[in-house]
Order: sequence, then C-alpha cells, then structure tokens
Amino acid sequence: MQQFTRYLCCFVLGACVALSLSISSSEQAYQKSIYHDANFPLLVDIIDTIETYYVDKVDRETLINAAIKGIFDKLDPYSGFLNKEGYQALNDANRGEYFGFGFEVATDDGQITIVTPFKHSPAERAGIEAGDKIIKFNDTPVDETNYQSVLTEIRFHSTHNYAIKLTLKKASSHQEYALTLLPDFVYIQSLESYILEDDIGYIHLTSFQEDATQAIVEQAKKWQDNDLKGIILDVRNNPGGLLEQAISIADLFLEQGKIVSTNGRFFDANEDYYASGQSIFNNIPMAVLINKGSASASEVLAAALQENNRALIFGETSFGKGTVQSIIPMLGHSNAVKLTIANYSTPNGNNIHHKGITPDIEIKISAVTDHTNMPIIVPQNLIEPNYDQQVASAIAWIDGR
Repeated sequence: MQQFTRYLCCFVLGACVALSLSISSSEQAYQKSIYHDANFPLLVDIIDTIETYYVDKVDRETLINAAIKGIFDKLDPYSGFLNKEGYQALNDANRGEYFGFGFEVATDDGQITIVTPFKHSPAERAGIEAGDKIIKFNDTPVDETNYQSVLTEIRFHSTHNYAIKLTLKKASSHQEYALTLLPDFVYIQSLESYILEDDIGYIHLTSFQEDATQAIVEQAKKWQDNDLKGIILDVRNNPGGLLEQAISIADLFLEQGKIVSTNGRFFDANEDYYASGQSIFNNIPMAVLINKGSASASEVLAAALQENNRALIFGETSFGKGTVQSIIPMLGHSNAVKLTIANYSTPNGNNIHHKGITPDIEIKISAVTDHTNMPIIVPQNLIEPNYDQQVASAIAWIDGR
C-alpha cells in the first residue's frame, strides 16, 4: 500500500507540469499580421469605404465582425472566434459547469452531428441522442455553407438566454423530429465510479475537464485496499475536452510507451508524449468502452491504451476527430480565438480523423442516451431491465482472464 501511495504522489507531482498546447508568442504574431501583411491596408480601406459611402448606414463594428466571420468560414469547423461570453462559457465548461443547452456537436459530412447530450441537461431531457443530426435551426436548413453561422447563433442564444428551435434527424431511424430548447445551468460531473459484480472497478469518465485526472487519482486511493479483478473505463458519449487531461489519464494507466503525437506548422505544436513510468491498477485486466459519441480526447485515451496493449476496446467505432485546438486570448481584449493548431496521431502513427477507432470487440447497441437502453449501474449489481451488453461483455472478458 505504501508503494501504491508513493506512485500516486509521484504522479500528482508530475501532473503539476503543464502539458497544454499554447502559443506563447501571440503578441509577436499579432504585430506581424499588421506590419507584414501587404493586404491589411486593403481591408482597412474597404471597411472605411463601406462605412463612408454605402447607401445604408453600417457601423464599423458590424463590418469588422463580418470580416472575422468570413475568415473563420474559410477554416475548419472546429476553429472560431469567441467573444467575451463565449470565452467565459468555454472556461466554465472546462471547470464542469456552464449555462447552455447541454449538447456537444461536431461536423460530419457537412452536417452538424450531436456528439453528446450531457446528463440532466435540456438536450437530454428533450430526448436528443448521440449521432442525431441538426438539419434545421430556427426553421433555417443547415448545411456545410452555413453551419459555422449556426454554431455562432447557438452560442448567442445560449449566452442571452434565448430559446432555439431545432429539427433533427434520428441516428437510429433517420426520422425527423422538431423541438424547442431553453438554456439552463448544466453541471458536468467528470467521473462516476462503482464496484461491480465480481470485484470489478467501473469508471465512467464523462468529460476531460480540469479535474478529471485528479478524480481518477482520488478514486484509486479509495480502492487501494480492494482486491480488484479488473477495471472497466467507460468513455461512451464522452465528447472530449482538454488534451492535457487525456494525456495525463493515459499516463496513469501506462507504465511505458508513446501516448500520442501532435504535428502542426509552428514548433510547439509538434510533440511526442510518453508514459512517465508510474502507473496504477497494474497487473489486472482493463477494458475500455467506446461508441460513436466518443470523440477527440476520448479517442486519444482509448488509442493509447489499445495500441500499448494495456486494454481491450469494446463497443462501436468512435466518432473520428483527430485535430487539436488551442484557445488563444486576444491581447487587450476579453475575447479569444479557438484555433485548430495540430493534427494528432496514435502511438502506432494512425490518423483517426473521420475514421474513428475500431474496437477490438465490436458490440453495436443503441446510443446509451436512449431511455430504453440507458445503463443503470449500481454497486455490486447491474439492474436487469436495463441490461447493458457492452458492460456485460467487458465483465465476462475480465472474468475469463
């Protein structure tokens, strides 16, 4: 037990070293964009000309915002401009609470796809499921030409406490349905954990927010006197979050090996991350559960454990988001830019973008947010009417070991 506690202390100390990707020279980049871009005066002249001569009065702020929108329309859908409210909402979400509609989205084949409806959120209460696609927003059709604007409008309605009307297409049946959502406070608990039948530890990781790694460390301390036969790590319907948390959680479970590699155009975006050598839950089998709602940081973690032969992956092919975003505050302002700065590859060098992670044992069931299939997990028991085939299969595999 003393050795186990020492390992935990070493890990916590190491976790204090920042792993997050950031841009330290943003001020220099900003100055370069002004003084070295020959086309910048042209943009200023166009804004001045429109403001002075256009038949209808258009204020400068409106024109600048339109120019910013046009810039991000040329980038990938994961990049965008965050105003003060949006920047604050993102920071709040990384701390596990925010005011909004309670769903995470990504783009898939030119459509906005629901990655995850958070538990007890307006989205979950309305019956939205992982994999559903938004086809209309406030009666306006959504496609690849306007989805960036739709995402901006959703954030705007959230921060101003406005209702939104969505028309969605079910992932399971392809039937269309419409609903109206009102924003509300959403509280995201990063971790749920239980001891299941046959002394198997179950950890449901719902998001990679700031306290995720520490939550697992604390749970490991609580279980250090239990003679566990195995561990099930459930990242189904986990849309991701902070990359540094995915790396440090993978480090928790790995004694050695590469965790992930990132590559981009600027120096700091190119990095290989390796396990530190101190790990927990050693020498017991481990299963990881994924589905189509497992994205981004969830895929980083699952791939690291799969390709280092630490865990067997059960479930469905994951979402397939293989890019890394950084939040870059704008100097002198209270807003920020969310910018895709790198791609990432798995320990074996695989790019999973638009492909996802293929499980070792494929078990297709309805989305776990389906109320008819929602797994209800309690200590020492799985309630039979809500039988979860993926959890049951993982238990059977661990028992067989």
